[in-house]
Amino acid sequence: MGLNRNPFTWWNGATFGTWFGLRGKKQIGEDSLGNLYYEGGSDTNGNPRRWVIYNGSNDASRVPPEWFSWLHHQIDAAPDQALPAPKVWEKPAEPNHTGSSQAYRPAGALGVGDHRARATGDYEAWTPDA
Repeated sequence: MGLNRNPFTWWNGATFGTWFGLRGKKQIGEDSLGNLYYEGGSDTNGNPRRWVIYNGSNDASRVPPEWFSWLHHQIDAAPDQALPAPKVWEKPAEPNHTGSSQAYRPAGALGVGDHRARATGDYEAWTPDA
């Protein structure tokens, strides 16, 4: 995270104001990506307020599904206490790769540099004389 990198910029992680606002709040846990989760105070409906402090860029797709359910009050306790252990066949959650070099690009996509397959004859161009 670095002290000089993000004192006032939110896109590199939590700002000083965010860290200052978390004083007195309880750290609930940490996920496999290093994101930290906090709880404290209450919102206007009386529900406890919950925060995530990202380890790296602030991208909501970097919150694993189990912690997403905790953040949105779908489960009350931390995921390691409220949810069963993950099955051996479950894959770990991945962030959204859109806009990165790891994004999915099908054959014929402009980013791949390939050529799109020609139409199979089901398309007929419109002409004004027809």
